Amino acid sequence: MSHFLISAAHKSSGKTTLSIGLTAAAKARGLVVQTFKKGPDYIDPLWLTAASGRPCRNLDFFTMSRGEIEAEFGGAMAGVDVGVIEGNKGLYDGLDLDGSNSNAALAELLDAPVLLVIDARGMTRGIAPLVLGYQAFDPNIHIRGVILNNVGGSRHEGKLRRVIEHYTDVPVLGAVHQDSSLVIDERHLGLTPSNEALRAREKIDTLGRAVAAQVDVEQIMGIAAKAPTFPPPPTIAQSMQQARPVRIGYPKDKAFGFYYPGDLEKMCSSGAELVSFNSLTDPSLPRVDGLFIGGGFPESVMEDLESNSSLREEIRRFIEDGGPVYAECGGLMYLARTLSWKGKSCKMVGVIPGDAVMHDRPQGRGYVMLEETGESPWPQVEIREIAGHEFHYSALESLDGGIRFAYRVKRGTGLDGAHDGIVYKNLLASYTHLRDAGGNDWTHRFVSHVRHCSGRMRHRAQD
Repeated sequence: MSHFLISAAHKSSGKTTLSIGLTAAAKARGLVVQTFKKGPDYIDPLWLTAASGRPCRNLDFFTMSRGEIEAEFGGAMAGVDVGVIEGNKGLYDGLDLDGSNSNAALAELLDAPVLLVIDARGMTRGIAPLVLGYQAFDPNIHIRGVILNNVGGSRHEGKLRRVIEHYTDVPVLGAVHQDSSLVIDERHLGLTPSNEALRAREKIDTLGRAVAAQVDVEQIMGIAAKAPTFPPPPTIAQSMQQARPVRIGYPKDKAFGFYYPGDLEKMCSSGAELVSFNSLTDPSLPRVDGLFIGGGFPESVMEDLESNSSLREEIRRFIEDGGPVYAECGGLMYLARTLSWKGKSCKMVGVIPGDAVMHDRPQGRGYVMLEETGESPWPQVEIREIAGHEFHYSALESLDGGIRFAYRVKRGTGLDGAHDGIVYKNLLASYTHLRDAGGNDWTHRFVSHVRHCSGRMRHRAQD
């Protein structure tokens, strides 16, 4: 089961572009590539998904148990030629002092050889102590090679190679020279998502060609092949789904695209038939029993969302009539009265009595811990804490009083630093992104809620 982990000395070293390029280069060789992203992220996985042609999987110590990470990895690797794991931040960076949730900890858990990406701008001899330090810091981590990025030219590359070869035993697996064509445009949440970039395929192909020309892909595949075999999870016989299936619609377009593949799959396992639609161009909803409106960049196309007034009105009526809806972050913004950005304001669905306003700095960022209040419209469970994450530049302002909240915020920001999860009829809308992991079986609860609501609405219609 060939696999490796790409990490870096620090954030913004270029590991994402190199991960995309290596994935594209491996796929061009006819290999089946499965990608993974460490931590909570939607944007990088969109690019990795596009590069591999297979859904990228997130591996996150905060929301997942170690056993769940192993099972997710082993299951996704079945029938795959090579697994590419992209880290986040630096190799040893993490929340805890002991590094138990770092990229290095993930590499150790998955027996993954590490490729260290180093941003070489302005470096020569100083690169040697950097590599030596990363090698010596944790003897359980196997750094099998370095990839130099942002190299200033052939002379610069030659100096770096000689220094590393003289002072260390770590092979240089490649040197990618500075090239503006390899840069992916950034925006306020990070890299521009590939579902929005018009020339995403062209960019991925460019990265693949650059990596193939400047990185020893063959040597990297050889390193990956020496990784210990990682057993797939045991097959568990599942009984046939007896419950009545329900149709859940979700927008998948330039405005909304932040969905974890595993969570969508678990919805289907709970009896949901997922129906995608376009919030920008479809004048009406497909026939659905419920809606899941994920995150994304609604502010970037807010004029188009406003122009599609027929769909906005249909969604509003669906919620007012008791239709079950779950919305996260961008979805919450879409359901607000208005959305304002860069001095312009556009009408949104208007079912949440508040206005979403974009700011220059993040209003909520990082991991979240929530405690249920008992106000959620979903089937009740024992009040407990739920791990999630948030990253939003918007805040909900001028919110009417008397709002019911599904969550108390124990860590993070949410809506106001103390609450998250607006509850209105059968709607639940929050800034927090949930993950069906770590005992938080939110997808099953939501599908059960949709099934209950649709049965009740159908009964009323018969009356």
